[in-house]
Amino acid sequence: MPDFFTKRERDAWGGFIATQARLFRLIDDDLRRRFGVTHAEFEVLLRLYLAPESRLRLQELAARNLLSPSGVSRAVDRLVQAGHVAREGAPEDARGAYAVLTTGGRAHFEAAAEAHVALVRREFLGHLSEAEQAQLAAVWTRLAPTP
Repeated sequence: MPDFFTKRERDAWGGFIATQARLFRLIDDDLRRRFGVTHAEFEVLLRLYLAPESRLRLQELAARNLLSPSGVSRAVDRLVQAGHVAREGAPEDARGAYAVLTTGGRAHFEAAAEAHVALVRREFLGHLSEAEQAQLAAVWTRLAPTP
C-alpha cells in the first residue's frame, strides 16, 4: 500500500501548491495586462535590474531563473523586440552573449515592480501577521538550496 500524506502534510503541501498556482496566475495576468510582459519576462528584467551594470551573460541569466536556457533566450528575444533589453556579443567569447537592461527597460521594470509588490502584498503578505511572515521566511531560508 502506498504511503500517502497525512492530513497535516496534505494540508501543508496542498495549500502551498494551490496558493503558489493562484498567485502566479494573478501575477502573470496582471503583468501581461498592465505592462505587456509575462511573469517569466518580469523575472528576467528583475535579474538584469539587480545585476552589476544591469547585464548578465545569457547562461548566467538562465542559471538564476526558473526558465530553461532556451526559455530564457526566447524571453530575452521578446524583451529585445519590446526595447526593454539589448543583446550584446561577449568580447571574451565569440559564441557568448549578454542581455543588457536598457534605460527604457529599467523604467518599465520599476513601474511593473511597484505594481507587482502591491499585488503580492494585497493577495499574499497582507493576509499574514509579521510573525507569520518571519516564520515563512525562516522556512524558505531553511529549504533553499545552499550556494
